[in-house]
Amino acid sequence: MLKLAPVAVETERRGDVLYLRSGHTLEAPPARLTDPFRDTAALDPARPFVAERSAPGAALRWMSYGEAWTAARGIGARLLEGDRRPVLVLSGNGVDHLLITLGAYLAGVPVAPVSVAYSLMSQDHEKLRHIARKLRPGLIFTDRAEPYAKAVAAVREAVGEDLDAITSEDLRACMAPPSAAGTAALDAADVGPETVAKVLFTSGSTGFPKGVINTHGMLTANQQMIRQLWPFLRDEPPQLVDWLPWSHTFGGNHNVHMVLFGGGSLLIDDGKPTPALVDRTVANLRALPPTLYFNVPAGFAALVPRLEQDAALRDTFFSRLRLVFYAGAALPDDLWQRMVRLADASPHPAPFMTTAWGSTETSPLSTSAHFPLERAGNIGVPAPGVSLKLVPNGSKREVRIKGPHVMAGYLDEPELTAAAFDDEGYYRIGDAVKLADEADPSAGLLFDGRVAEDFKLSTGTWVNAGKLRTTLLTACSPALQDLVVAGHDREALGILAWPHMESGRKLCDEPALDLAGLAAHDALRAHLRATIAAHNEAHPQSSTRIARALLLSSPPNIDAGEITDKGYINQRAVLERRADDVARLYGDDAALLRFDEGAKP
Repeated sequence: MLKLAPVAVETERRGDVLYLRSGHTLEAPPARLTDPFRDTAALDPARPFVAERSAPGAALRWMSYGEAWTAARGIGARLLEGDRRPVLVLSGNGVDHLLITLGAYLAGVPVAPVSVAYSLMSQDHEKLRHIARKLRPGLIFTDRAEPYAKAVAAVREAVGEDLDAITSEDLRACMAPPSAAGTAALDAADVGPETVAKVLFTSGSTGFPKGVINTHGMLTANQQMIRQLWPFLRDEPPQLVDWLPWSHTFGGNHNVHMVLFGGGSLLIDDGKPTPALVDRTVANLRALPPTLYFNVPAGFAALVPRLEQDAALRDTFFSRLRLVFYAGAALPDDLWQRMVRLADASPHPAPFMTTAWGSTETSPLSTSAHFPLERAGNIGVPAPGVSLKLVPNGSKREVRIKGPHVMAGYLDEPELTAAAFDDEGYYRIGDAVKLADEADPSAGLLFDGRVAEDFKLSTGTWVNAGKLRTTLLTACSPALQDLVVAGHDREALGILAWPHMESGRKLCDEPALDLAGLAAHDALRAHLRATIAAHNEAHPQSSTRIARALLLSSPPNIDAGEITDKGYINQRAVLERRADDVARLYGDDAALLRFDEGAKP
C-alpha cells in the first residue's frame, strides 16, 4: 500500500472569492538544491545515480552519486573562475547536461536550458536570439559542436559577443576534483534560498518566450511539498525512466529534483512519443522498469498501444511500478481507462494513478491528487504551504496561487511581472477550476480549462474549449493525435485535427501512410464520421456539438508556437497561424467532414 499524506484543506470566503489552503504546514526545506545530493554522495557514493545510452541500442552508461558529486564539484570550481553570468545550455537531456547543471547549482551560477527545437528545428532562431538578449549568458554548452554551430552563431550575434562555447569533450576536462583554491572558492560560494538556480523560458506560445527566474528556495520548497504529500519517498528511492525535456519545468524541476532529493536513479530516455522514437522508450523501459512513471498525454498516447500489443512489455513495465503520473495537459479519459485496464491485466499490484497541477512559474507543483481517483480531470488539493484564490470570471472560477514555490518575477520584464500578480500577491496563472464537490473542498478541484482559450459563439453561448478537446479526443480514440476547437463569433463549432500516425495507419491497414495520406483515407474518415456523430448525439448543445471537421496534412509548427517539444498543442497559436484552414472549415471545401444538421440551442 502506497503511503500518502491524509487530505487536509482549509477554506475561507470573502464575498464571492473562495480561498483554499493546505491543512499541512510546510516543513523547512533544504537551503540549496545540492544539499540532498551531497548527503547521498557522502553516505552511499556507489549508489547508481544517472544513466544514458551513447547511441541507440548502445549499453547504458551509469554514473554513481560519488562520481557525479566529484565531477559537479570540479565543474562548479571552474565556473567560479569565470564572470558568473548564466550558462546557456542548448543541448537536450544527457549526463553532461546534468553535470554542468549541478556544477552551476554548487557555484551559484544560473543555468538556462532552452528547448532543443529552438536550436535544431527552428529555421530563423528568432526565439533563441530573443532568449540570448534577455539572458546575457557568459558561457554556452552543447553536447556536440557541429549540430549546434548555427545556433551558437545566432546567440553570439544576438549578444554582440564572441562567447565561449564548450562541448561535452571540453567539460570532461573539468570533472577532476577541484584544486585547493577551487575547493575553497566552492565552499565560500554564497549560495542560499534566494540564489537564482536557473532561468526557464516558457514556450512562447503567445509571443516570445518569457524567462522565469527559479531560485533554490522555490525549488527546494516544491520538493519538500512533494515529500510531505508522498511520504513513501523517504523510504523508497525513486527509479525513473524519463524523456521529458529539461528545458521544461516538469522534466527539469519536478522529476530530476525528485531523484536528487530522494537519492534515486534516473535513466535518461533517448526516446520520445513519436513513431520514429517510441521504440527507444520501449527498450529503456525493458532495461530498467521504473518505480514511478511520469509522462504527458502525448507520451501515454504513444506508449499505451505498445503496452496493449506486447504482454511481456506490459508485465515488465508494471513489475516495480508504484505510481503513474500525468501532467502538462489534460489527459483524455480514454487513455486513463486504458491504463487502468492494462494495470489490471498485469500480474503485479496496480500502481497508484494520479496527477498534479502548476506551471513553470510555480516550480511547478501547486496542487496534488494524493487520494484515489476514478478518472482523469481532478487535479487535487493545495500542497503544503500553498494558498489558492478562486475568483469569479464569467461563468467560471479563475484560480490564482501564492506560496514559497512561486516565482518573484520574469527576467528583465517588469511590466509582465507586475501584471502577473494581483493586489494580494497571488500569481495569475490563467487557469479555471471548479470544486469536484461544492460541499466538500477536500474532494479536490477539477481543471476547467484555460480562461483565455474559452470563447463565445455568435449566439452568445460560451464554449469550454479545453474540456471539449479532451472529450472529443476520447470520443474519437484512437484516431486523433490532437485537435483544436474553432468557432469564435461563428454560429457553430468546428475542429482542426491531426490524425494519430500509428493508430491511424492501423485503422487504415496502411503501414506506410504519411499525415496527408491519413487525412484523405476513407477508413479514417469513416471512423471519424461515426465517432463524431456519436459524440454529437450525446452532446447536442451548440456549445459541444461539432458541425464541421477538417483533418490537417501538415504537422504543428514549433517556430509559430503551435506546439512545444512536450507535444502540447496551443489552441490560440494554431488558430491564428492557420486562419486559412479555419476559413476552409467554414467554407465548402470538399475535404470537410460535415455534421451541420441537428444542433440544439
